[in-house]
Amino acid sequence: MRFELQPTLTGTLLELRPLREGDFDELYAVASDPGIWELHPEPDRYKEDVFKAFFRGAMDSGGAFAVIDRKTGRIVGSSRYYGYDEERSEIEIGWTFLATAYWGGVYNRDMKQLMLRHAFRFVDSVVFMVGPQNWRSQRAMEKIGGVRTGTMRREPGGRENVVFQITKSHAHLSD
Repeated sequence: MRFELQPTLTGTLLELRPLREGDFDELYAVASDPGIWELHPEPDRYKEDVFKAFFRGAMDSGGAFAVIDRKTGRIVGSSRYYGYDEERSEIEIGWTFLATAYWGGVYNRDMKQLMLRHAFRFVDSVVFMVGPQNWRSQRAMEKIGGVRTGTMRREPGGRENVVFQITKSHAHLSD
């Protein structure tokens, strides 16, 4: 069965649906907060021209989501699937950000559980790459059960990332 990269996923707090071109303004309104990016390897992503490149990459990826608060119907962030490897039975979840009002665990947990539950229908392992100085995201990964497995660069000369992994056999997903 082929991995479905952009389903609509509905949780208790959030809904994830395929990102659309028309989402740019609402998503940029969230992403324009410099606080979201202060520990990120690209700390200037709050700037519109930098975010436009990020958004274009999200659209081109074919695996990006708009994250919507079910209570308000507003876009509050984004995430995506990337690098599906059928042979290794693995996919990456990444490029995730949420509005600062949604930080603190419950929203990130809801989003990641939705994405993990869907991913584990197709793969045995999910990886996450986090900037080495992004202790906030590293802590968030640990809170949802991510295990640090080392570091890697996506491409030669690219930036180093801390790799976290969650396997189907060790996932603790609530229903």
